[in-house]
Amino acid sequence: MTVVGNAATRPDFWETAAGVAVARFRLAVTVRRWDRGREAWADAYTSFYTVWTWRTLAANVAGSVSLGEPLVVHGTLRVREREWDRERERERDRPLQGEGGGAAAPAAPGMDSGGGAHQSRRWVTAEIDAMAVGHDLTRGTSAFRRVSQAKPLLNTLTGTTSP
Repeated sequence: MTVVGNAATRPDFWETAAGVAVARFRLAVTVRRWDRGREAWADAYTSFYTVWTWRTLAANVAGSVSLGEPLVVHGTLRVREREWDRERERERDRPLQGEGGGAAAPAAPGMDSGGGAHQSRRWVTAEIDAMAVGHDLTRGTSAFRRVSQAKPLLNTLTGTTSP
């Protein structure tokens, strides 16, 4: 799927224990509708997505994306139901199962799926595993800088490499 919106947070960047670069940020996507009465565009509702990027894309997102910038994100949507169990002080999540891939309505806060009181909180998250992220050039300009892999240079006098 492809979504167009604004960076709602600055990207968080880190490397996993295996050395894989990861960046994550929130994207706000506001639906706009044509208001015939006012003859103008009007904002409708806003959806928020957590965008996950990996490896080179993660490093480039961390160095290129700032809070509030208009972005185009292309990737795979993942909708999950999450639950915080206060008694066990842990979080659980699972993919939502439903007819046609639609999301089931979450249980009300403080209620378990049977309707009784329970010490848990449930919510639904929408995440995008991004394959591409770029600035929305319908709303401004951007300057592209190619990232090159640093390769060691061979020192012809000594036959060693330098970083």
